[in-house]
Amino acid sequence: MRAREQAHRVAGRERRLFTAAAAFVAVHTLVDTFVAPQPGTPWTDHLAAGLVPLAVLGTAATLYPKMPAGVRATVAAVVGVLALEGAALAVADLARTAERASDWTGLLLAPAGLTLCGLAGATLWRTRSAHGHRYLRRTLLSVAAVVGAYWFVLPIGIALVATHRPRAENKLAELGTRVRTVTIRTSDGLNLAGWYVPSHNGAAVISFPTRIGKLPQARMLARHGYGVLALDMRGYDGSDGSPNAFGWGATKDIDAAIAWLQQQPDVRRGRIGGIGFSVGGEQMLEAAAENPALLAVVSEGAGERSIRETTLYGPRGWISLPTAAVQTASIAILSDTRAPPSLAGVVARIAPRPIFLIYAGHGAGGEELNSNYYNAAHQPKTLWRIAAAHHVGGLAAAPTQYEHRVISFFDQALLTARGGGS
Repeated sequence: MRAREQAHRVAGRERRLFTAAAAFVAVHTLVDTFVAPQPGTPWTDHLAAGLVPLAVLGTAATLYPKMPAGVRATVAAVVGVLALEGAALAVADLARTAERASDWTGLLLAPAGLTLCGLAGATLWRTRSAHGHRYLRRTLLSVAAVVGAYWFVLPIGIALVATHRPRAENKLAELGTRVRTVTIRTSDGLNLAGWYVPSHNGAAVISFPTRIGKLPQARMLARHGYGVLALDMRGYDGSDGSPNAFGWGATKDIDAAIAWLQQQPDVRRGRIGGIGFSVGGEQMLEAAAENPALLAVVSEGAGERSIRETTLYGPRGWISLPTAAVQTASIAILSDTRAPPSLAGVVARIAPRPIFLIYAGHGAGGEELNSNYYNAAHQPKTLWRIAAAHHVGGLAAAPTQYEHRVISFFDQALLTARGGGS
């Protein structure tokens, strides 16, 4: 009788701890999505990002007492790990800007995450079996935990980081004596932060996805007379909007930049190109496929951005498909954005405008797929693998050759083919 009463008390305490911790996570979710959303975005832009996690937390709290011990521990561990990740992101935001209420409520995630992880460990320890094939059982559980972490926890964690990227405060950089700060308005009402160096040769290049990220490349272009518009993508640093490190939906930003450059007196006859790095390269390719006013694109470090690219690997990528599927679905929910089309299909729609694909020999994030993109594209097209480079490190690895090839590409596409510069 005493054992049953003790078990009942332990179960009640376990349920209360889980419910309290889940409530902390729910409070932060409400503030982050509906009470204090990202600058320039109404709460209605975050319906899926708010309602889906709240529904999951509510369901878990309701069903928790009825779950087997192993399932309870798994649920507590998963929510706990993700809560700790959210707390770390909140701390990073507080250290840099501390502009939103959710930066402070994010601190609630730390005690919630620690409580849930401790609860998971205590549940597993208390319900461990000392009889039967315990070593085989523990081995199988360990394997299942690793596979579950790779296929489920890891991709959700990546999606969480991608859609809650901490902002950085950018001070005006040295890009030339005539650089100025500009604000560009998108078609969906966001204000984007940019720096602009006016053109000396009648052509301009958009550098994407951050102002501060690739200043040496911006200076290189400016030295050769090009106007340079360095732009923070939506949700990044000085720009309005919700962050998405995979760039879904950010072609509107490039469209707005093109429209702005078309109104500048130093840019003649629509001589506008783009250079993008990593996610910026992916977005430049998609923007060029949709907007014929983008006359030439240099894409460095493009890779995977959803499960649509993962399928390009064929059989060797099958083990990653569950991870890619969960990651794609998680990003779609947390960003309230549908997954973009495959880059292999995107590049096929850019010709006859030229593209220059650059990728690193020591790249990351699926850069080797650039050969697939090159094969899918139509002429004029160029592919360059920089064997010694790391991700988006082409200029550092081969500075002379990089400058010559990139400038020659833009000269041919924006100056020679359009009647020459000034």
